[in-house]
Amino acid sequence: MTSYALVLADGDIPARSQMGASLGFHIIFACFGVAFPAVVLIAHWLGLRRGDAVALVLARRWSKVMAVIFAVGAVSGTVLSYELGLLWPGLMGRFGAAFGIPFSLEGVFFFVEAIFTAIYLYGWRGLSPWVHWWSGMPMVVAGLFGALSVVAANSWMNQPSGFVLTNGQITSVDPWAVIFNRATPYEVPHMILAAYMVTGFLVAGVYAVGMLRGRWDRYHRLGFLIPFSVAAIAAPIQVVVGDIAARMVAQHQPAKFAAMELVDRTGTHVTEWLGGIYWNGQVYFGVGIPSLDSILVGFSPDTRVIGWEDFPPELRAPLPNLIHLSFTGMVAIGTLLVVLAAWQGWVWWFHRRIPRTRWFLVPAALAGVGAVLAMELGWIVTEVGRQPWTVYGVLLTRDAVTPASGVPITLALAIVIYLVLTAVCIVVPWEMGRRWRSAGDPRLIEDQATPYGPPAEHEQEQEREVRS
Repeated sequence: MTSYALVLADGDIPARSQMGASLGFHIIFACFGVAFPAVVLIAHWLGLRRGDAVALVLARRWSKVMAVIFAVGAVSGTVLSYELGLLWPGLMGRFGAAFGIPFSLEGVFFFVEAIFTAIYLYGWRGLSPWVHWWSGMPMVVAGLFGALSVVAANSWMNQPSGFVLTNGQITSVDPWAVIFNRATPYEVPHMILAAYMVTGFLVAGVYAVGMLRGRWDRYHRLGFLIPFSVAAIAAPIQVVVGDIAARMVAQHQPAKFAAMELVDRTGTHVTEWLGGIYWNGQVYFGVGIPSLDSILVGFSPDTRVIGWEDFPPELRAPLPNLIHLSFTGMVAIGTLLVVLAAWQGWVWWFHRRIPRTRWFLVPAALAGVGAVLAMELGWIVTEVGRQPWTVYGVLLTRDAVTPASGVPITLALAIVIYLVLTAVCIVVPWEMGRRWRSAGDPRLIEDQATPYGPPAEHEQEQEREVRS
C-alpha cells in the first residue's frame, strides 16, 4: 500500500467534494423523476381498469408527492449544472462541444416531463379518465430519455468517443458516437434499474412501516404491493446488468477494476475478495475465493486480470480500499434486496398475500434506504474509480479543475442549500401524510374517491362565490 500513489492537485479535493455532495444529493431525486411517474400510472391504471377507488386515491396522492420531489430535484439539478462550468472549466472549455450534447438533450426531456407533470396534476378534475392517464405517459418516456441523456454524458467521461482533437481543441464531433459510446449500453440500464429500485423500495417502505404499526387495510397493502413489485422485478435484472457492467469495466478500464477487486498484480487464477482491506501487499479481514475473479471476468480460471502495478503510480485509481468496499457493499445490498424480492414473490405466488412477520416487514421498511445506499456506493465506484482522469485517458482531473480559491465557500453554500431542500422533502410529504391519515378512510372522501366526478361541495360554494 505504501507504493500506492494518490496524486491530487490542491484544488481537486474541495471541487470534487462539492461535486460529489451535489451529485450524491441530486441523484436520489433524479431517481424519482425517472421512475415515480411509472409507479403512479400503474396505480392509476389499476384504478381505472378495475374501478378501484383505493388505487385512484394512491395515484392522486402519489402525484402530489411526485410534484414536490420533482420541484426539489429541479433546484438541485440546476445547482449541479452550474457547478460543471464553475468547478470544471478545463472540462467544459476543451470538451464542451462533445460533453454538452447529451446534457442539452437532458434539458429538453426535463422540460417535457415538467410540462406533462403539470398537465397530469391538473387533469384530475379537467380531463376524462383515460385521456388523463395517457397524459401521464410522456412523463415516463421523458424520464427514461432524460436518464439516457445524462448517463450518456457520464458514460462518455468513462469511454470518450465521437470527437477529433487538433492541437488540444475539438475540431469535429459525431453526436451519435458521443451519446452511444462504449459505456452507454451498460451504464444507462444500470442507472435506470437503480432508479426503479430506489423509488419502488422507498415508497413501499412507507407502507411497510404502516403495516408494522398494525395498519393492514387495503390502502396500505396496495400502497406497498405496487411500488414493491416494481422494485422486485428490477432487482434480479439489475444483478445481471451489473455483472455485465463489471466485466466491461475490466476490459475497458482495467485500473478501475483492479481497485474494485484489489488486484495488485496481473495474472490468472485471481482471487475474488469479499470485503477486506489491502495493506502492504496483503488483504486483511476479507474472505478470499480462489480463481473466482478470473472466472467472473472471462468465465475461466485461466482468464488474465490486469493489476494496478501495470500502471504508473500517478495513473492508478486512488483509494482502492474505498473503491473495493463500496463495490462490495453495493453488491451485498443488491443481493439482499433480491432475496427480499424473492421472499415476497414466493409468498404471493402460493398464498396471494404479504408476509406478516417482522422478519420480512422490517427489512422491507429499510429496503429503500438500502437501495439508496447501494446506488451511492455505485457512484463512488464510478467516479472515484475513474480518477485521476476526468475524461478517461484524455483529460486529467488536475487539468480540468478550477484554479479559483473560493471553492470551500461555494461548498458550504451548496451544503446549506441541500440541507434546506432535504428539510422540504421530509416536512412537506410528512405533513401531507399526517393530513391524509387524519381524514380517515380514503374511500369515504368524496373528492378523493371520485376524482373525475363533479366538484366537492366546498368547491361548488367557492365557484358560486366567484360568480356572484
